[in-house]
Amino acid sequence: MSNQTASASPRRAFLGVDTGSISTKGVIIDENRSIIARTYLWTEGDPSQAARRVVADLARQIDREQIEIAAVGTTGSARRLVGAMLGAQVVKNEITAHAVGTTYLHPDVRTILEIGGQDSKIICVEDGVAVDYAMNTLCAAGTGSFLSSQAHRLGVEVEEFGEIALRSDNPANIAARCTVFAESDLVHKIQMGYAREDVIAGLCKAVATNYLNNVGKGKKINAPVVFQGGVSKNVGVVHFFEEALGCEVTVDADGHLMGAFGAALLAAGTPEQDLHPFEFDIDDFEFKTREIICQKCPNHCEIVCVYRDDDLIDSWGNRCDKGALKAKRR
Repeated sequence: MSNQTASASPRRAFLGVDTGSISTKGVIIDENRSIIARTYLWTEGDPSQAARRVVADLARQIDREQIEIAAVGTTGSARRLVGAMLGAQVVKNEITAHAVGTTYLHPDVRTILEIGGQDSKIICVEDGVAVDYAMNTLCAAGTGSFLSSQAHRLGVEVEEFGEIALRSDNPANIAARCTVFAESDLVHKIQMGYAREDVIAGLCKAVATNYLNNVGKGKKINAPVVFQGGVSKNVGVVHFFEEALGCEVTVDADGHLMGAFGAALLAAGTPEQDLHPFEFDIDDFEFKTREIICQKCPNHCEIVCVYRDDDLIDSWGNRCDKGALKAKRR
């Protein structure tokens, strides 16, 4: 019996990585689609290095003799780069990844709200399928980085914002439609002697209001509603969303990891013939990104090339076959 146990094949699992401008998230799920390893790290302006750190952290959380990664999925703003580094079978945009992850956990969800470090999005769902969406990537007002900068100004940890906001009976009116206006308004309210909890509550309320008036403008927000992203951990913002929408807003414990979870779920759907073990050995290689201007037609496409050591492993940006480059696969 012990010999059979010793020779048993490793359990199959799937890796998902979501690389954003502020944070990089990673999860490993087993064949039952349960998360068995998770991590959330700062991108620090270097998505390739962030991907290395995420993979290393996840590797430390599992027994690699008992668990084998059979497929990889990537999403987020650096999904193509990280996908090339990891040899990902699936590379999908954030809308798809978040919708897949959320509908798996909440089959009846109708609206997904997401506020990250520097952008935000809304996804409208019908019968488990994303039918409409909107994104805001032009202004950081109302995002995680906006709240962090205001927390620093107020001398408060951003993690404390929510609990402090809930103590307020009279939230200050903060105009958060623009970061510059919001900061000016914040300073003015402080100088006027507003209580700190009222100013913080005003900021949390302004985040919800700004989101609904901009990202959610023209969208039909139906319940059930699920709120995701780092800002979803702020109970003050959750409270003001519920107040504005008149319904309960669900926040999952792993809601900040939903893009990575969705990417892992998509990887789990990889056809059997395309599965291959992921070896966690990306630190053994050097990855470089170069941009070339194709001169083969009047388009003059800017083609992004990713190299592993000296081998081209992926490229994108060409608008016709003349700019296609042949990549080497492991």
